[in-house]
Amino acid sequence: MKVRDNDDKHDKPAKPSGKSSKVVPMGIFFVVLCGFSFYLGGIFCSQNNGFISTEEVVQSVVSSKKSVATPVQVKSVSFPQCSADLQDYTPCTDPKRWNKYGRHRLTFMERHCPPAFDRKECLVPPPNGYKDPIRWPKSKNECWYRNVPYDWINKQKSNQHWLRKEGEKFYFPGGGTMFPNGVSAYVDLMTNLIPGMKDGTVRTAIDTGCGVASWGGDLLDRGILTVSLAPRDNHEAQVQFALERGIPAILGIISTQRLPFPSNSFDMAHCSRCLIPWTEFGGIYLLEVHRILRPGGFWVLSGPPVNYENRWRGWNTTVEDQKSDYEKLQELLTSMCFKLYNKKDDIAVWQKSFNNDCYKQLDTPDSYPPKCDDGTEADSGWYTPLRPCVVVPNPKNKKSSLKAVAKWPERLHVAPERVADVAGGSDGSFKHDDSKWKSRVKHYKKLLPALGTDKIRNVMDMNTVYGGFAAALIEDPLWVMNVVSSYAPNTLPVVFDRGLIGTFQDWCEAFSTYPRTYDLLHVDGLFTTESHRCEIKHVLLEMDRILRPKGYAIIRESSYYVDAIATIAKGMKWGCRKEATEYDIETEKVLICQKQLWYSKQSS
Repeated sequence: MKVRDNDDKHDKPAKPSGKSSKVVPMGIFFVVLCGFSFYLGGIFCSQNNGFISTEEVVQSVVSSKKSVATPVQVKSVSFPQCSADLQDYTPCTDPKRWNKYGRHRLTFMERHCPPAFDRKECLVPPPNGYKDPIRWPKSKNECWYRNVPYDWINKQKSNQHWLRKEGEKFYFPGGGTMFPNGVSAYVDLMTNLIPGMKDGTVRTAIDTGCGVASWGGDLLDRGILTVSLAPRDNHEAQVQFALERGIPAILGIISTQRLPFPSNSFDMAHCSRCLIPWTEFGGIYLLEVHRILRPGGFWVLSGPPVNYENRWRGWNTTVEDQKSDYEKLQELLTSMCFKLYNKKDDIAVWQKSFNNDCYKQLDTPDSYPPKCDDGTEADSGWYTPLRPCVVVPNPKNKKSSLKAVAKWPERLHVAPERVADVAGGSDGSFKHDDSKWKSRVKHYKKLLPALGTDKIRNVMDMNTVYGGFAAALIEDPLWVMNVVSSYAPNTLPVVFDRGLIGTFQDWCEAFSTYPRTYDLLHVDGLFTTESHRCEIKHVLLEMDRILRPKGYAIIRESSYYVDAIATIAKGMKWGCRKEATEYDIETEKVLICQKQLWYSKQSS
């Protein structure tokens, strides 16, 4: 049973009828049901977590005479440790379950979450010898081997200089298949081809097949925020390496489902020998890149078949085959309203059309690809099948193109045009949200002094609206993954339009990342909003999986749920304390929690 945040929870308990003493007051009955739904069994973990005792948070049930809504209470709980072989457990992209799914278009590498009866209700252990991560910016170039103890890439890609192992550390020299002179020289060439990368025009990017995210890491120094994307495959832990370095990344693959982003979001997309068959299957992968690029956005390709005249010998093919592949690619891109923008050596750059006039060519009978007219929402990006058609940008959004949107950093605080597409959204609501989060973050920094220091690098706002929390932290040495619930109003286009990054997510499922990849998780009313669908313990266990040892959680929640959350958090070996909000109101509280570092009793 799941706790539901019913509209009538604030009603006073019903009085017993004088006709029968067997009638149970509705308020008591509701509390009993809630308590039963959260019953998890076990005993409190008695270990001292070295931070803050949760006992000060867990209080007795408030009398219904003193409170209109009786807070949810749960029994003490102690979660067991997962087995040591689950130290890199990714529930929805689990290689142990791949043989259950098809190989066509690598479907097995997409999200396939375990059924409810197969959920792990245990704490994922760190590898033996795990250490506090190296702090940013030093972490961009090195990390502890024991934190990501996977040597496959080091051995297989040693000639490409992705990384190298020396003693207790991995080092990241910035090499790659297409940038033997280092990633900085590669990006320098790219910025010469795309001047908008230098003046704030290009702010957000996506890197498909990212390796260890060296490209995205280099762009951070240039004011460009990149989502590095890679599947969980035989290149062990690419995404985990990226996040250990402090670079934004998520697990993902372009296969049969759309990527978890709205349309017209990224300013630039990049593929460096990512081996995606762009012209196969009717060009369906490139059609997805077209969907998520904003009008005027750039698609950058380095590697086959670019520069086939000079490179074909190194690609185990013939010059004729490579020439044919390049011509097919160029024809496909032209049919999607891309134009070749610039090209030099191994890098080619195409630009998506700024306006919709070009798409009139798709009205011709038998043209391919056709316009999408199947009723699928252009911004739908959560378990939405890929379609072999062109998503034409909404003509009413004239200020969402790359030349119309404000340059970075001005765009951060400019109300985007697409805010009007959100129910109740307006310039006023956007500005109010912006102001509200400035005040809240100022308060958070008093409650958690580590926020804004080099102790916190990878941050997730688990249920954002407009990205106000991230915007308020923009001057700090961190980045924020803004998450919009797949069941909430779609505000993610607004997040991208203001120059931030984010993704869709259903918190009844696991997030597409490895364990121990975030330093701080921020929650604002998630349990109040989603408790009718998701059990509190499952959401908290997922938070524990992705939070680094000694990492923090700021949980802003209705007083109705705070004590129950704190009880379960204690069972996960977290230390929490309850604090007032900046307005010090009784109906809402803030939990400041820290995850304990512990080691598995089993050998890894």
